[in-house]
Amino acid sequence: MTPSPSPVNLADKLSQFSDLWSQKKIADLNDYEVKLAKLKGEFIWHTHDDTDELIMVVSGRLTLRLRDGEVELGPGELFVVPRGVEHCPVAEEETAILLFEPAGTLNTGDAGGPRTKAPEGL
Repeated sequence: MTPSPSPVNLADKLSQFSDLWSQKKIADLNDYEVKLAKLKGEFIWHTHDDTDELIMVVSGRLTLRLRDGEVELGPGELFVVPRGVEHCPVAEEETAILLFEPAGTLNTGDAGGPRTKAPEGL
């Protein structure tokens, strides 16, 4: 028997963790992962050479620094960072985001380093 489908409640999922800059996988979509993360402060400059990255703000505010400018996002807004575009996410206040990326995409892209983490399931 196939399990009954049930909706994913973003507020419920966000209440289940408090760690920052740690992606939590909440669903699979074909070869993609749907992930949540909480951010505060500045991340690292990085690129994803092989894929675009969709970032949607659930709560708070996010600045995506790009080499040729900045993109400001508030709740309910999204931006697609094109593949190969170097970017650095910055959140002055705690911010919750939703991400759509191909499975296996590293959070630090080409930069690597100690902040690299595989997404954890919720």
